[in-house]
Amino acid sequence: MTSNDAEPLALTGRLILRRFVPEDFAAYSAYRSLPEIYRFLYRDPLSSEAMRERFDISLNSPFSEDGDTLLCAIIRREDGALVGDVGLTFANKAALQAELGYTCNPAYARKGYVTEAARAMITLGFEKFGFHRIFARLDAKNAGSIGVVERLGLRREALLIENDRFNGKWGDECVYAVLSREWAASASERSS
Repeated sequence: MTSNDAEPLALTGRLILRRFVPEDFAAYSAYRSLPEIYRFLYRDPLSSEAMRERFDISLNSPFSEDGDTLLCAIIRREDGALVGDVGLTFANKAALQAELGYTCNPAYARKGYVTEAARAMITLGFEKFGFHRIFARLDAKNAGSIGVVERLGLRREALLIENDRFNGKWGDECVYAVLSREWAASASERSS
């Protein structure tokens, strides 16, 4: 399967969200190996071998049990550029909860692509997969990511003080969330 053959899971005005295909690895690893990508992730960049292994697993990973992740490539429709990735992870199957995550290639940042892709992924999570609640956990200093979830209308539910530690430094974490019924109501307001 080539990137042109990958079936879209969601389409927006400017973007295609689809599963990754093997041909995406070079572009994926180019932005995923940048140190600034890991600034707010509380871990070091992966080795090239570990990155390849993680990428290969994502190609055919299931999405049905706690811990499973549906990772999608964010493709710009105008030229087929891979601008980043967006995913949902089953956080609690019994409670119908998923965690939203996203990463943007810095070359495509501040153009609204991640907000657009995250909106499509949340809609997919509620409408196709039947989640009740979707949440995002963010470093409290990550103003760009906080801006994304606030533009989407997610509610800040928690500020966890010094709940994570990386390289000897403590970090605070925000939790934002939206319920299915809230998302549906805001979608009808957006379309009015």
